[in-house]
Amino acid sequence: MPSLKTVLKGKGKEVIISRDLPTVIIGERINPTGKKKLAAALEAGDLELVRKEALAQVEAGADVLDVNVGAAGVDEVDMLPKAVKVVLETVDVPVCIDSANPDALAAALAVHRELVPDGKPLINSVNGEEKSLKRVLPLVKEYGAAVIGLCMDEEGIPPTPERRLEVAKKIVEMAEAMKIPREDVIIDCLALTMGADSKAGWVALEAIRMVRAELGVNMTLGVSNISFGLPEREVINGVFVAMAIAAGVTCPIVDAAKLRSYILAADLALGRDEYAMRYIQAFRKRRKGR
Repeated sequence: MPSLKTVLKGKGKEVIISRDLPTVIIGERINPTGKKKLAAALEAGDLELVRKEALAQVEAGADVLDVNVGAAGVDEVDMLPKAVKVVLETVDVPVCIDSANPDALAAALAVHRELVPDGKPLINSVNGEEKSLKRVLPLVKEYGAAVIGLCMDEEGIPPTPERRLEVAKKIVEMAEAMKIPREDVIIDCLALTMGADSKAGWVALEAIRMVRAELGVNMTLGVSNISFGLPEREVINGVFVAMAIAAGVTCPIVDAAKLRSYILAADLALGRDEYAMRYIQAFRKRRKGR
């Protein structure tokens, strides 16, 4: 199956996601979940932390920035477009507009189109529920965006790789029926914490392998979920992200400052870094910054 290329465009930078190219890093830190300071700032309407996180993540090597403002007391329809605007005015990389609220997605997409008329964002996310497919996919089509498809539906997150593949197929088929090209659908097979289920990592990895073989789409993964509640989380996340990349993930959602070295090492091991130049250049940059 040929390697699909998902193209994202920010204010000044184009990013291509493909199995044949180096792994694309989606920065996860503009998300108030578990971040009290960011949640409080967003509730107060203060976007300075968002601006600082955008700069820091790009400096750390993020290629795309996830933008999520979902927190108690925050009006996402009002705040998400404002956060997207701040990110687009601060850095030139593409954005991943992250909300479960279709109205907030629509508002943020409208701002994105206004600021970057020829841009192409990523939407995070749609899932296999009928109501999600019917509300989010039309936005993907209208704004010419790419979209992350989560392997979950009305019954929740499937416990087996086979069922997650079924949900992925449903999302891709529905998108293609709406004339959204397969290369614009990025599947997330979902990582759950191994602290609660020792098989969670294996299920995710096996689902990734099956989706890659059956559908050939690009894939993402919220890597840090896998280690929630466990000690030495960075070790677990680093090993897991390398295994996920080998299985087929092409654009993981991670903290670039903590996991970029593991991702570069994985690309090197998979033959995606000629003469180890990207790995060596990143090492020199880190050493110079000490």
